[in-house]
Amino acid sequence: MRAVVQRVKSAEVRVSGTVCGAISTGLLLYVGVEAGDSEEDIEYIAGKVIGLRIFGDEEGRMNLDIKDAQGELLVISQFTLSGDVRKGRRPSFAAAEQPEKARELYEELVEKIRVQGLNVATGEFRAHMEVESINDGPVTLLLDSRRLF
Repeated sequence: MRAVVQRVKSAEVRVSGTVCGAISTGLLLYVGVEAGDSEEDIEYIAGKVIGLRIFGDEEGRMNLDIKDAQGELLVISQFTLSGDVRKGRRPSFAAAEQPEKARELYEELVEKIRVQGLNVATGEFRAHMEVESINDGPVTLLLDSRRLF
């Protein structure tokens, strides 16, 4: 499972011109589910996202996690995170999980984060989405449950 984490001042996602998810200060999380991902991958990504100390404290140092900062999350499914462009110019998505299994794991990840008492908004799985955000910093981190990077 791969994720791109962006610290944001605000973010929203629209499907067919209608806002389906929006947050104020917090994290915008793009998630790509890969073939073979399991509960262990969900635990890893959820734990990292919840525990990342990337919000400023009173001195402006990155010492606070999402709970400490009273932030929210917008979680967007993005299968293109599994794209492989090492050969040629057209991405291969062979590593991406099949849609129904990917939906199941994506929803489990969202629920794993929600049960921690965090406000979590989402996009619409498999929909064409427009995502708008105001990055804060910018702070952007890459996560990979298989620790390939």
